[in-house]
Amino acid sequence: MVKKKSKKKCNFYENIKNFNLKEQYKKSWVFIKDSKKFIYLVLVLFFVFVLIGFLMPAPAMVENKIMEFLKELLEKTKGMDCFEMIRFIFFNNIQSSFTGLIFGVVLGIFPLIATISNGYLLGFVGSMSVSELGIASLWKILPHGIFELPAIFIALGMGIKLGSFVFYKEAFNKLNYFFKNSLRVFIFVVLPLLVIAGIIEGFLICSGV
Repeated sequence: MVKKKSKKKCNFYENIKNFNLKEQYKKSWVFIKDSKKFIYLVLVLFFVFVLIGFLMPAPAMVENKIMEFLKELLEKTKGMDCFEMIRFIFFNNIQSSFTGLIFGVVLGIFPLIATISNGYLLGFVGSMSVSELGIASLWKILPHGIFELPAIFIALGMGIKLGSFVFYKEAFNKLNYFFKNSLRVFIFVVLPLLVIAGIIEGFLICSGV
């Protein structure tokens, strides 16, 4: 028993010693490249529903739900200073992107729903903004998504790919492979993008942009 524990400790320290950040980052991008069709699917679906949300009037029930959600969001962030706003945005983005990835294991259904609902919400908000402040207001929304949207597209794409394991012969081997690589991508690519996104968005909101 003692020998087994000491062996595990040795393996753990050996793994830390051999850890190469650059290598992990490179492997992440290789997996992203291999998963590009899933990320493109998210991208296309997202912008299709942005257009639907922007161009088509929402049913009264849907509009009420969105307005309730936006009011709740404003209440939560009311009175926050810049640091609190950055932290709120960062953890909110982590939660939505990570759950989108992990729950993708169920045939990729959850990330597909998240893609459609987020796209529609952005289109709806964009439409409201244009009707109240004019078309130029869309340029103010743009900087908020420069880093956040790519991070979320990647995470949701990974989630859909994770759910595709059921279509392979050695399904559970594929699930293990997809899960490990998706987690690596989340840690070394998605998280850094969300950190930058949180800082930029937080400062933009605090400065009234």
